[in-house]
Amino acid sequence: MIDRRTLLAGLAALPLAAQAQPRISARIDRLPRTLPQIGLGTARRWEDAPDAATLGALRDTLSRFVALGGSVIDTAPSYGRAEELLGQLIAELSLRDRLFIATKVGADDRATGDTQIEASFRKLRMTRIDMIAVHNLRDIANQLARTRELRAAGRVGSIGATTSFDRQYADFEAMMRREALDFIQVDYALDNRGAAERIIPLAQERGVAVMVNLPFGRGRLFEATRGRPLPDWAAEIGAASWAQIFLKYIVSHPTRPIAIPGMAQVRYVEDNLQAARAPMPDAAMRRRMEIFIDSL
Repeated sequence: MIDRRTLLAGLAALPLAAQAQPRISARIDRLPRTLPQIGLGTARRWEDAPDAATLGALRDTLSRFVALGGSVIDTAPSYGRAEELLGQLIAELSLRDRLFIATKVGADDRATGDTQIEASFRKLRMTRIDMIAVHNLRDIANQLARTRELRAAGRVGSIGATTSFDRQYADFEAMMRREALDFIQVDYALDNRGAAERIIPLAQERGVAVMVNLPFGRGRLFEATRGRPLPDWAAEIGAASWAQIFLKYIVSHPTRPIAIPGMAQVRYVEDNLQAARAPMPDAAMRRRMEIFIDSL
């Protein structure tokens, strides 16, 4: 079981700006702290920092993210140097106690998974990782067994599983019914709503917290709305950008998932984190948003 006292102490250490952010309480005993609904994803944008300017931009992004109340960061060994860069910047900025770090294991056998996980600890410069999820169902039984051992040993706070492909949904649903998880991560967006039919409701039924990857629909949503003015109804939900519209749709889902858009610039942090603030779309507005995007 996770050390509740340590987690609660971490929450108490969050700055006042963070306390002001809308937050979600995980629905499981192992996570007594609350987490902001907008996290930071590191796929692609954090894969490398070939020069000082790029590294500086990532440092500024991370610093601003925390200053505005962000704490959830999602990464993976398959995201290039993302774990290594995160570990370096978190240490330099002394931010470890103010973050919830989630990474993954994507391996096809127990030995390879063990090697990968230990490498994640080294790259992140951490003795304890808040969450490790099995990436895209790879070797799911063996890898979940290993992450449970790490959780029991206190090296990992919570465990989960991820998917970002609808072709995996049937197997993912079966796995969710079979296994006891703390988190799932699934692709969900205003133009990609399949996960809301069975996966996300099942997570609620099973008491599992939800992270949402690909909240911008692999970039399709921005392509569909490029050059278009915001609709009149955007003001009704307090949205000042297309990104805020797309994110508000996700975080207003009744299960209140955590969205993890990729961010590597301060301006995106400042824009995206506003999406977690009221007012939020109600059921009628969410349907209106769906009809709008489907018409483009």
